[in-house]
Amino acid sequence: MENQPIFSDPIQPGYAGFWRRFAASFIDGIVLWLIQVVLISPLLSRLGIIPVVEPVEINDLSDEEKIRYFFSILPVVKSLLLTMAITGWLYYALLESSIRQSTIGKMAIGLFVTDEEGHRISFARASARYFGKYLSSLTLLIGYIMAGFTAKKQALHDKIAKTLVWKK
Repeated sequence: MENQPIFSDPIQPGYAGFWRRFAASFIDGIVLWLIQVVLISPLLSRLGIIPVVEPVEINDLSDEEKIRYFFSILPVVKSLLLTMAITGWLYYALLESSIRQSTIGKMAIGLFVTDEEGHRISFARASARYFGKYLSSLTLLIGYIMAGFTAKKQALHDKIAKTLVWKK
């Protein structure tokens, strides 16, 4: 007999397919944008962690001034990218390893994440799943599209982290 997932609900959930997962990701993208752009970036700017650069009309600058301006904004871009990367990682890893086993987008669509035996995943496994998404993206998104064609609806990052996404 095959190992069946262990759930507290008497009704067994099914695997979440590509379009449900896509909808949850879309919602999560909006939530992350709000967190990163509206809340975190202004806070970090006020604290001086992300330097503030005054906007400049690029067409009014000489070539030399354009080069200097470009290099002056690199620390800002680096800080913002680092903030976005850390915020995204913590958002997904903390929420998917939590008691709810879902991000806000997954909760809205009725999805949750488990390991392959149906148990809640650890923060380390949720982190591996998150960073595996970079590989899913690098394959021209084929890693994501896999979720529509594999038996257990697993994307590449799910196979890497040995996780499943379920619909309630």
